[in-house]
Amino acid sequence: MHFHSATLSDIQSRTRTRPHETKIGERILVQAELESSGPRFVLFGVKEDLGARANLGLGGAATAWDSFLNAFLNVQDTPFLRGQEIQLLGHFDFTVLPNHTDVTVMRQQVEQIDSEVSALVSQVVGAGKIPLIIGGSHAGAYANLKGAALGMRKNKPTAMLNCINLDAHSDYRIMEGRHSGNGFRYAQEEGYLQEYSILGLHENYTPENILQDLQEHPGIQFSTWEDIFLREKLNFAQALEQSIAFTQRGGNRVGIELDVDCIENVLSSALTPSGISTQQARNYLYQTAQRCEVAYLHICEAASNLENGLENRSTGKLLSYLLSDFVKGYLERNP
Repeated sequence: MHFHSATLSDIQSRTRTRPHETKIGERILVQAELESSGPRFVLFGVKEDLGARANLGLGGAATAWDSFLNAFLNVQDTPFLRGQEIQLLGHFDFTVLPNHTDVTVMRQQVEQIDSEVSALVSQVVGAGKIPLIIGGSHAGAYANLKGAALGMRKNKPTAMLNCINLDAHSDYRIMEGRHSGNGFRYAQEEGYLQEYSILGLHENYTPENILQDLQEHPGIQFSTWEDIFLREKLNFAQALEQSIAFTQRGGNRVGIELDVDCIENVLSSALTPSGISTQQARNYLYQTAQRCEVAYLHICEAASNLENGLENRSTGKLLSYLLSDFVKGYLERNP
């Protein structure tokens, strides 16, 4: 196993205390065991970029977790957001896996990551908690959907999930071995994902064969960035409303996915100069937490350092905002 439990000493070393103030890091529950009476949210990180590299992309997504944690622990603990609402488990570190350049081998390694992450997600969901998963590539969507479905099947043997994915890409490539570009197809084909909605898909990066699959599948709904912002057939709020309405079908709980490569100029494997704003991404997470019966949150593909040398010191702070918005939205609906 590649999981490292969080330690109180590490959390304290990352938290910058000040007189007359209280930070999230001083109140968050640092504990490896899940308890029925504990916080509703269970936070953990994933340090890996194998999924992106196995999809012929840039490495770097493994760097997001530490950057996020340093920022999030230093958010103010106030009535808007209380650290005691969240249990911090720790993080997976898959950077220690042997470094291969052969795509076939990397895709086999992604299967190992799938197995370990889905087992933890299943445990958390089975305990009645909501996983908050930060970091790693979008290969993790499959592990999240599988794990959440298996966790729910402890009480409902036929449980499946619906999912909303705010993303520039569909991640619905063929089943050619596991990577960041096909997690949703694998999850749907294997019976974990039922209704799948993609918000803000980029037409320039959707191959025709995939576009045809998306259009013909009754369990898939999508809006494109171009329909929202170029053709103005609908606005962002209306596109989000369509995604939420589509994933209310069937009575399933909803996985919330955010691939930050859809946000303008945020460092990621597929960095884009043209996408949605940080404000729209924040609103997306707040609104879905408010209005969906959420199963989990996954924010992925962000990097503080890419293997090509690009760096961004604000990545962790953005991820901290995004997670905070989701938790606030959920708790305001479910005090």
